[in-house]
Amino acid sequence: MAKTELIHFLFIEPTSTRRVLEALAGENYLIFQRQSSDKSDWRTGRTSRCLINIHEKGLRRSRNRDGIGDTVNMAAALENELEVDNEDYYSLLNVRREATQEELKSSYRRLCMLYHPDKHRDPELKKQAEQLFTYVHQAYEVLSDPQSRAIYDIFGKKGLEVEGWEVVEKKRTPAEIREEYERLQRERDERRLQQRTNPKGTISVGIDASDLFDRYEEDFEDVPGGGFPHIEINRMHISQSIEAPLTTSDTAVLSGSLSTHNGNGGGNINLCVRRVTSARGWGELEFGAGDIRGPLFGMKVFRNVTARCFVTAQWGLQFSSRGVKPSATTMMARNLDQNTMGYLQWRWGSQSAMTTSIVRDTKTSHFTLALQLGVPHSYLMMSYQYKFQDEDQTKVKGSIKTGFFGTLVEYGAERKISRHSVVAATVSIGVPQGVSLKIRLNRASQTYLFPIHLTDQILPSAVFYATVGPLAFYLAVQKLIIMPYVRAQKEQELEKHKEVSASDIARRKQEAEAAVLLMQESVKRIIDAEESKMGLIILNAWYGKFVSDNNQKRESAKVIDVTVPLQCLVKDSKLILTEASKAGLPGFYDPCVGEEKSLKLLYQFRGGMHQVLSGDTEPLKIPKQSHRIDSET
Repeated sequence: MAKTELIHFLFIEPTSTRRVLEALAGENYLIFQRQSSDKSDWRTGRTSRCLINIHEKGLRRSRNRDGIGDTVNMAAALENELEVDNEDYYSLLNVRREATQEELKSSYRRLCMLYHPDKHRDPELKKQAEQLFTYVHQAYEVLSDPQSRAIYDIFGKKGLEVEGWEVVEKKRTPAEIREEYERLQRERDERRLQQRTNPKGTISVGIDASDLFDRYEEDFEDVPGGGFPHIEINRMHISQSIEAPLTTSDTAVLSGSLSTHNGNGGGNINLCVRRVTSARGWGELEFGAGDIRGPLFGMKVFRNVTARCFVTAQWGLQFSSRGVKPSATTMMARNLDQNTMGYLQWRWGSQSAMTTSIVRDTKTSHFTLALQLGVPHSYLMMSYQYKFQDEDQTKVKGSIKTGFFGTLVEYGAERKISRHSVVAATVSIGVPQGVSLKIRLNRASQTYLFPIHLTDQILPSAVFYATVGPLAFYLAVQKLIIMPYVRAQKEQELEKHKEVSASDIARRKQEAEAAVLLMQESVKRIIDAEESKMGLIILNAWYGKFVSDNNQKRESAKVIDVTVPLQCLVKDSKLILTEASKAGLPGFYDPCVGEEKSLKLLYQFRGGMHQVLSGDTEPLKIPKQSHRIDSET
C-alpha cells in the first residue's frame, strides 16, 4: 500500500496545472518541517494552507543535515496526473457558478429524466445514455458536496481524481478556501517573476551624444568626414549574480561585475551567504575581492522589531594599499499606515550621511519625499509616479532633486511590452549636469541600461528630441515589430493547441452527436407542448465562430447546429443559459478551440420571429421583446 504524507499544497491558478507545478517546484516557501516524530505530521512556516494527502511515490527530496527540513519538488509526482481539463460541470448542468443546492437538484433531475438508460430500448442508444447519465451524476455529486465543490473550483476535475487526495481541514468553508485562492492568485505574477531572478544581471552602456547638439562647426571644416556628429560609447558596466539554496535556511549568492570608463576599468567578485534565523530575521556575511578596491568583508542583519517596524544594520571593512576603510549603515523602517512607509537611515564612512524619507505606494500612485544631510552631498528630493490601470501597466513619473550639487528635474514613462518585458525612458535636465536620456529594458531577471548624455547645457532642441524621439521610436517598433510578433506567436500557440486537442475534440463531438440522438423524443414532446400554447420554438441555432461570406466555404466547419440541444433546455416557454462557456452544454462541443465563439438563435414566440447573437460566456435569457424582428427580414 502506498505511503502517504500530509503536506501543504498552495492554491494556485487552475487554468494551467503544468505551469503551476513549474512555478511551485523548488521555491523557498515550499519547505515542510516535521513538527513531531510522526512522519505524517508535516507543517510549513506559512499559515493559511489547506492540508492534502499526496502519495510519496515520485517525490524528490533534498534533506539538510539536521533532518528536519525537506524541500519537496511535486512536479515529478503530479505532472502526469494533473492535466488541463476542459469539462465544465457547471456548464454540463447549465447552472450558475453560484448555484444553490435547489438549482443543482432541479437541473440534475431534469437531465436524469432525459438520459436515464431505462428510457431507451435501442442497445446503441442505451449505451450512450448510460455514459451521459454517468457524466451528469458525477457532476452533481461533486457540485452538491461543499468541500468537493470548493476543490473543483480551484483545481478542476483532475484535481479530484488524483489518487490519495483528501481534504483534512474539514472546518474550512468553501468561502474561506476561495478567499485564500484569490489572495494567492494576486501574488502569482510577482512570485513567478521572483523565481526567475536566478540568475540575474545588468548590462549598462553609456553613450556620449553631445556632439549632436553642442559642437563647433569650424573645428570640423578641414577634417574628412567632419560633417557627421561623433557619437561614442564612453563607459560600460556588466554585472551578474547567481543564487543557490544550500539548505532550507541558507542561501549562497555569487556575483561579479566588470566596469570600464574612457579606457580604464576593473572588476570584482563577491560571495554572500545568507541564513534565515527565524520568521522575524535573517543575517548574511559577504566576502569580496577586486583589482581596484581590494578585499572586502561585510556583515548585514535584518530584524522585525514589531509587526509594523523593522531594522537593518550593515558593517564593512574595505582593505586597500592605503589601509583599512570601515563603514556602517543602519536603517529603521515603520508602517505609518496601510500604504505609507517611513525610513530613517544613518550611514558612516567615506560618505557619511543621514537620510529621512517617506514613501506612499497605492494602487494608482507612488510618492517619495526624501531629505539627506551629509558629506559631501545634501539634498531634498520629491518624486511622483502615476499608474494607469491598463493591461500594459503604463506608468508616468516625474521628480525634482536639489542640493549642494545643483538641481535636477526628471520625467519619463514605463510600459509593459510583453509578459516579462518592461521598457522605460527618462529625461534628465539639470544644472550643471545638462540634458540626458536614460533608456531601460527589463527582460525577466535581466536589465539593460542605456544612459545617453546629450548636452552639458540646457538646450531646447535637446530636450525636445529627448522627449519626442523615444516616443516616436517606441510607437514605430510597437506597430512594425512587436504587434506582428505577438500576433504570430498567438497564432502558433493556437495551431499547436488545436493539434494537441484534436482527439479530445473528436471525442466531444461524438458525445454531442450521441446526446442529440437521445434528445429527439424529448424535443418532439417539448415542441408539441410549446406549439399548443404558442410558446418558445427554436427554429435555428448555430454555435461557433461566425465569419464573412467570402470566407464561408473555407471556414464552414467552425459552426455547429445546436437547435435540438437548445430546444431540449426550453422549460415553460423560457430558455435560460448561465455565464459559463456554452461548449459544455449537453449536445454542444467546441468547433474552434482557442477562438472567440458566439451563439446565434432564430426562434419563434407567440407567432413572432426573434433573433439574437450572444457571446460564448454571456448569460442568455429568452424570449425578449428586444429580439423581435420582421417576418420578411
